[in-house]
Amino acid sequence: MTDTAPDELDRLLDDAVAAAAVLKGRPPAERAGWLRAAADALDGAADRLLPLARQESRLPLPRLTGELKRTTFQLRLFADEVDAGAYLHAVVDHADPDWGMGPRPDLRRVLVPLGPVAVWAASNFPFAFSVAGGDTASALAAGCPVVLVAHPGHPELSRATAAVLVAALEGAGAPSGIFAVVEGQETGRALIQDPRVAAGAFTGSLRGGRALFDLASGREVPIPFYGELGSTNPAFVTAAAVAARGEEIAAGFAGSMSLGVGQFCTKPGLLFVPADSPVPGLVAERLREVAGAPMLNDRIRSGYESALRTLASHEVVEVLEGTVDPADDPAPVLLRTSAAEVLADPRPLTAEVFGPAALVVEYRDDEELLAAARVLEGQLTATVQGEPDDQVVPALLEVLTERAGRVLWGGWPTGVSVTYAQQHGGPYPATTAVGTTSVGTAAIERFLRPVAYQDLPEALLPEPLQDANPWRVPQRVDGVQHP
Repeated sequence: MTDTAPDELDRLLDDAVAAAAVLKGRPPAERAGWLRAAADALDGAADRLLPLARQESRLPLPRLTGELKRTTFQLRLFADEVDAGAYLHAVVDHADPDWGMGPRPDLRRVLVPLGPVAVWAASNFPFAFSVAGGDTASALAAGCPVVLVAHPGHPELSRATAAVLVAALEGAGAPSGIFAVVEGQETGRALIQDPRVAAGAFTGSLRGGRALFDLASGREVPIPFYGELGSTNPAFVTAAAVAARGEEIAAGFAGSMSLGVGQFCTKPGLLFVPADSPVPGLVAERLREVAGAPMLNDRIRSGYESALRTLASHEVVEVLEGTVDPADDPAPVLLRTSAAEVLADPRPLTAEVFGPAALVVEYRDDEELLAAARVLEGQLTATVQGEPDDQVVPALLEVLTERAGRVLWGGWPTGVSVTYAQQHGGPYPATTAVGTTSVGTAAIERFLRPVAYQDLPEALLPEPLQDANPWRVPQRVDGVQHP
């Protein structure tokens, strides 16, 4: 992809700043209408967009069809959230001369949009984490214009999706400049350093995300950067769980780690099992039934093969199933080591391998299992396959809660539901902002900031804080929630 010309980027950013000024005064119902119009337009353009996605991503049509549905569902869910108004967290404390620690002034607090947001599209979800994906949807829902850097893995789809999105937004009455797509690595670097950009959002590699995070933090005025950088998503199996349902666990893990050729940020890449457990052999049997398949693009395959060779060449790692250097499309690869080796040298053995490979880690006892869990870096997810009366489980859950954004019991992490309680984030290096999520309705709050107003006349207050409440948003008034 050719970099967007600097003067064109400059114009688009000026347009985004102008749009941000307009968005501040628009009521939530209008913004919700724009999001629903965008969803309708994308659904209506499916016959044009899906073939492009299939051509550029190598993903099967059923997967892409479901992903487009997820994308438009997400836009409508955010529209509903904007309509409800609770995301503004409007709080009204009237003046109180008898307040417990002395007379209280009239104080009112609300969340307001940050301003133009730079978004980087991801490669592995050409709809749901790309042009009209979660970062775009949540920023627009918050009232922030978006300038998106298209992913080079699907350029034609990015341009086509952007055209649909821009036409739908402006046709529904949104201000010109509310959304734009730019291209190129150098353009992205210039974008995150431009003083008109108020925040950044990224899904991709640790190396790329960290570079952008450092640029955002190194600006004269640093800005928030919400980067999802990768995760190995460990799964922990207890001896009691093996005895109760070992074959079921093996089948579930094999299906989850090979889903989508292992190209999910939530792919479980580490499986901790008791030493001498039959589970590794059962997983290997299941993986033999999984045929090789093309990866998203040649660059991702090259990165996968390099990371896999590095892991497989470690002297304490053995290959249980699969081929490290396949001549054809990659089939799943299963490797094995011990928890003692992970404890001795954790970083190279627990590094993410983005693709259809996983490492089995065998532990001798509960104490070694807990010790191995403690040396792991931050994760998007951590899974426990245990039994309710397992003595190790409470301590294990406590460790994993410190290290992961989502802790699962008895399931597998590759399904990330778009809902109200979802948490898709985690401690570094999973993300650069441990207190936020990039999936679910709470993602809106990344692009808002709180402002408190003291003793302002009613007519000068933002609409969500006025006693008349013209936007009809939920308010917490003098400590009591309404409605």
